[in-house]
Amino acid sequence: MPMAVQFGTDGIRGTAYEVITVDLAYRLGRAVGQVFATDVFVGYDTRESSPVLAAAVLAGIADAGAPGHNLGVFTTPGVAVIAQRRGGVGVVVSASHNPYQDNGLKVLGYGGSKLDMATEEAVTVALNAAPPAPRDRFDDVAIDESAQHEYAQHLRTLVPGDLTDLHIVLDCANGASSAVAHELFESTGARITTLHDTPDGHNINEKCGSTHPDDLVAAVRSLGADLGLAFDGDADRLIAVDAHGTIRDGDDLMVLFALDAPSVRSTGLVVTSMSNLGLHRAMHTAGITVLETDVGDRNVLIALEEREWLFGGEQSGHLIFRDLSPTGDGLLTGLRVCELVARRGALATLCDEAWQRVPQALINVARDDYDDDAVRTLFEELRQRHEVAPDDVRLLIRPSGTEPLVRVMIESLSADFVRDFADGLAEHFS
Repeated sequence: MPMAVQFGTDGIRGTAYEVITVDLAYRLGRAVGQVFATDVFVGYDTRESSPVLAAAVLAGIADAGAPGHNLGVFTTPGVAVIAQRRGGVGVVVSASHNPYQDNGLKVLGYGGSKLDMATEEAVTVALNAAPPAPRDRFDDVAIDESAQHEYAQHLRTLVPGDLTDLHIVLDCANGASSAVAHELFESTGARITTLHDTPDGHNINEKCGSTHPDDLVAAVRSLGADLGLAFDGDADRLIAVDAHGTIRDGDDLMVLFALDAPSVRSTGLVVTSMSNLGLHRAMHTAGITVLETDVGDRNVLIALEEREWLFGGEQSGHLIFRDLSPTGDGLLTGLRVCELVARRGALATLCDEAWQRVPQALINVARDDYDDDAVRTLFEELRQRHEVAPDDVRLLIRPSGTEPLVRVMIESLSADFVRDFADGLAEHFS
């Protein structure tokens, strides 16, 4: 009897063939086919395990009596777009920014949307009740070759601007965007240089992409490019690099888009607890309401839908334009960043004039060693010693959802306070 499976904050994720097995993938396909009984569009990233697991998902869908469609290598938001445009649901085989040894299974609801809690529970129950896979390898299903072009054309209709004057460097993380990014951005008229777009099954996210942008920074500087864009393995997040080689994360981009969009000014911006205190101060100055949620783009999307707001995101680069896409899309965000630069000027100037980042540090403490009283006592002692006002400092303590760690984030207008607090914690828990 297989062990019961529970979805995490972003689907099911773990080591390929150990946690994310062919049997699990098959049973998930059975569950999705049973619960939704509609067309299911399956895409996957470039890990060596992904095609094998996707074939198992498609076999499970077929055995549940539902029509399954193989999109091949496809970004997570691209699967959402195809599900939305063609009417159906989606399954993505990907572990996003994790190393190639991992993989994951993510289910997208009707129209490519994130699953609500009730539907996720229904899929979980059906998965755990599904029969085991009848074999350990399934035949490949023919790939729908038209879907990639349809997705790219859709993005261009959303952002039709002419970017002829820009030189853009793309870092595809040897992931799912490798199949579409160059062609998509070249269609804007821009000069394109592409890095890390030759996946071999093992090199996804390896010292590249949004979590490792060093090569992108170096390329932008050496080429004198206008900006760089770094995607993660499944291309649902984006980190930008300005012409000086400065990394511009989701907070930078959210500030720029919020200030540029009348719809955000009239409603508000949704961020997570990880967003920098400087973002909050900039939005307050601009008269823009900010709503803070727990970490996770799913929480951002829920908040946007509840309030019928249009824009929000995470510091990590998950940005959601709710009026344009059912989920965060790194390629869409990248196009919009480039359009903003073409229309309003250099990314560095825009960011530097829009806001100032507050010094921030993130300290990871082993969960078994963590002492909350010690952390809060040190915080208060140093706050008084540095004479930092309560409104000019923020302490965030959050247990990790994926590792046995407690993450302690400190922000302050005083860089000395941030340094002393981080050093004090490191010394206390060493």
